[in-house]
Amino acid sequence: MKIVSLFSGAGGLDLGLIQAGHTIIWANDSDPDAVATYRKNIGQHTRLGPIEEVDSSEIPDCEVVVGGFPCQGFSQANLLRFEADERNRLYLEFLRIVGSKLPLYFLAENVRGILSLGGGRAIEKIENDFSSLGYRVKKMLFNVADYGVPQSRWRVIIAGTRCDLDVSRDFQFPQPTHANPNKSKSNALKPWVSIGEALASIPEPNEPHSLPNHIGSQYKVTNRNFTGHRSTEPNKPSPTILARGNGKGGVCAIQHPKNHRRMTIRESAIVQTFPLEFEFVGKMNACYRQVGNAVPVLFARRLGEQLGNEISGNSLL
Repeated sequence: MKIVSLFSGAGGLDLGLIQAGHTIIWANDSDPDAVATYRKNIGQHTRLGPIEEVDSSEIPDCEVVVGGFPCQGFSQANLLRFEADERNRLYLEFLRIVGSKLPLYFLAENVRGILSLGGGRAIEKIENDFSSLGYRVKKMLFNVADYGVPQSRWRVIIAGTRCDLDVSRDFQFPQPTHANPNKSKSNALKPWVSIGEALASIPEPNEPHSLPNHIGSQYKVTNRNFTGHRSTEPNKPSPTILARGNGKGGVCAIQHPKNHRRMTIRESAIVQTFPLEFEFVGKMNACYRQVGNAVPVLFARRLGEQLGNEISGNSLL
């Protein structure tokens, strides 16, 4: 299918969808480094600049719109003045473009906290907004470790199917392929992939290698019970790869499974299931941030494969 990607960042979601056989015909992001990374690795079809400055007529027609919008403005207080909150403008842009292009499907990715914001009223409003455009809307919370990603990362996917498609063509969320080996009773599911397995063949950054972006933060290892400072357990999936640090501007890289240093950009990208040859552009913090903001490529591929299954043979294409 032909897909338009909003807030595309470095392209983790898009790359996974491409691997599943789809075509990204237009993409957009306002981060120059992320757009440079996208163009270097994926293609020249991404546009740099604020999405609010793009008229919908400039965006090609498509079968699917995808993207992840910020949710900081969806607080209980701000729901009373929803459109007046500057932080909600990107969500409203996503809504605008879906309403203008009317794709067969849309997929929106967000943090799990969106489910509880405003006591649940924020997600209810989002679902109602998309329903009013003519879509059947569903949502689901995922841990990407359940899909072969060597990382515990909880994300919400909001999926919409245009109402003129038969109900049997509704988008169906992909079924897990992996499970926590300590809890699963199913022999059909593979055990979670651990961070130790994922990084087993990666040399130390000071050893001979040809890996791009295999440089890392020298921020000390502290082993405190605080986000970004906890020790990493090598036999479990990685903690969530972060895009931000402790509020002071820098990115706090997760500790290596040996807990002797912090993971490099390349190691973080491996945990996010980017290919080894995928090269990030920009200064160290910018690269870490691009990696942390991305949808894991393998999880995106699973979504794309399911999207292909649902639309196969649909007469509207």
